[in-house]
Amino acid sequence: MKILFRVLAVILFIIFFGFALKNTSDVALKFFWDYEMRGPLVLLLLGFFVGGAVLGVLAMTPTVFRYRRELSKQRKMVAAMQKENEAQEQARNQPPQPAPIVGT
Repeated sequence: MKILFRVLAVILFIIFFGFALKNTSDVALKFFWDYEMRGPLVLLLLGFFVGGAVLGVLAMTPTVFRYRRELSKQRKMVAAMQKENEAQEQARNQPPQPAPIVGT
């Protein structure tokens, strides 16, 4: 299975590399206030792809930290419940204590 994924990765790399070689012409990206950026099409596409990936990761960061915090609470709760359960099992497994003899 790993070999299949490796072969697929190599094939995708070759396809994307061929795409990059075919699109090396300069393009002009026009922004507001007459700002213009010129560069190869592939580099501009790669830059916007990386920027989008970074923004996506930053957008997910609060959710990931919230889930980590919740997971930590749940683990502590489970540990406390297991500890309580072990204490109850120990109490059940102890032999009964003889009743004290009251003097007459």
